[in-house]
Amino acid sequence: MNAARPIRNLLATAAAAAALAGCATGPTANPKDPLEPFNREVSKINEDFDKGILRPVAELYSDYMPTPVQRAVENFFSNVSDVYSAANNLLQGKPTRAAEDTMRVAMNTVLGIGGLIDIATPAGLPKYKEDFGQTLGVWGVPAGPYLVLPLFGPSTFRDTAGMLVDRQADPSAYFYPVSLRNSLVGVRIVAGRAQLLGASNLLEQAALDKYSFLRDSYLQRRQYLIYDGNPPGGDDEAEADGAAPAPAATDPGAAPAPAQAPAAEGASAPAAEPPKPGAAGETQPEGQSMPVPPGLPGGLPGVRFR
Repeated sequence: MNAARPIRNLLATAAAAAALAGCATGPTANPKDPLEPFNREVSKINEDFDKGILRPVAELYSDYMPTPVQRAVENFFSNVSDVYSAANNLLQGKPTRAAEDTMRVAMNTVLGIGGLIDIATPAGLPKYKEDFGQTLGVWGVPAGPYLVLPLFGPSTFRDTAGMLVDRQADPSAYFYPVSLRNSLVGVRIVAGRAQLLGASNLLEQAALDKYSFLRDSYLQRRQYLIYDGNPPGGDDEAEADGAAPAPAATDPGAAPAPAQAPAAEGASAPAAEPPKPGAAGETQPEGQSMPVPPGLPGGLPGVRFR
């Protein structure tokens, strides 16, 4: 019962934020971010946690862990993510992409020593990154207000619901014994943070209002991912008015053309994600990637509490 407490706390946070939405709205409230005062406070807490604990550990990992080991760790968790990426592609009506994800898992697991070596990318199988939040968006579920979750970082009401499903569906959450599973969670968090050290350094230098930049970048990037790199001219958050999004591109054979979502409220255009160690040649169909919250890159990756 105690193991389920973090998920209950997360749900309680989302419920409390929803209750505060009516109180936060006013003539000057951002329609995309009616919870801005609450979100800014949570962002400060997350940033303090990052500066005090997570980032220093990630820097040690990046500086002292041999590059081949870092590459193997990245490949392993990338292989795990392909499992639920395949499921989400299938739910989104993209069977060819789902088949490619499945072939990636089979090839990397069997020939790549359990996923430690990426065999599929050099073989020409593209890498897709799908989650249940994107699936809900493809189904026409409105995004809802922007929400910053403690430790997990930027989200929306829709993406929070999707994240809960993703955590339950993550294959690595079912590894046993529990000590192994918890160790993998820790390694995944630190390795994921280490991969984003360059992006967070750039963010520190470039953003005048880091909170607004991260919010607008996150919302633009989510729209970009939902539409497979071909977002419509409107803002994704117009979905909050009840309009369902147009179906995402379903041509699984063609890589989406690079496109930039419209800059929102002075936010910079999406910046290309810094190259990751060992990621040369990897296809990234989701296109450009926004800088993400320092220390908490889009949330704690692949964490599940049981």
